[in-house]
Amino acid sequence: MTSKSNLPPFDPQAVPIVARDSHLPSVPKELMGISGMRMRFAENKEWSVEVTHENRTALSARGAQIAGRGDAPTPAAVLIPLIAYEGEFKILLTQRTAHLHDHPGQISFPGGRSDPDDLSPEFTALREAEEEIGLPKNKVEVLGCLPNYLTITGYQVTPVVGIIMPGHTYQADKFEVADIFEVPLSFLMNPHHHEHRSWQGPEGERHFYAMPYENKFIWGATAGMLRNLYHFLRA
Repeated sequence: MTSKSNLPPFDPQAVPIVARDSHLPSVPKELMGISGMRMRFAENKEWSVEVTHENRTALSARGAQIAGRGDAPTPAAVLIPLIAYEGEFKILLTQRTAHLHDHPGQISFPGGRSDPDDLSPEFTALREAEEEIGLPKNKVEVLGCLPNYLTITGYQVTPVVGIIMPGHTYQADKFEVADIFEVPLSFLMNPHHHEHRSWQGPEGERHFYAMPYENKFIWGATAGMLRNLYHFLRA
């Protein structure tokens, strides 16, 4: 049974939109193909990571843990799978099942916590993707990693970006994955679709990003990592 403490104390889809970033430019089309993406990851450009409200909250909690000698965040990794259709990338996402302890029912990338025997975040991301959606490790061209993302549930997540050729049949782990779907990269890399939402709760105001697509509500940590992918590609 899912612990109620891990369920959001609000309906994120009902939280008001306070702003959109329509004034910001989209990622150029030439970066959203195989050659452009490989080139960008091969470059050593400086860029600024956006610290989301969730990151700030997690960092504050981490500071308190350090001061009190508490537990370190749990290492984890996710795969940001870019499916290379002709003329357009699509990002593969999953919807978590409703009974999971952490982030139940939310949209996420395939991934999870690191095992002691995992050799690297890339190894973790590829292992978890194979377990969750049946994606063989040898079908992924790993491009690189984005900066770690701290979640308020106590995970330090490394986003691993990789290219996948289309045509693979995915097999969901029914315990963890309720759905597997794709979203055009051009949609997610257009800041007009980056919604700022704000909610006032017992512990104060909470801000988060949301990127709704059709009937899928992408928000929280997943939207935060996509936001940093946008900044990385725009650098």
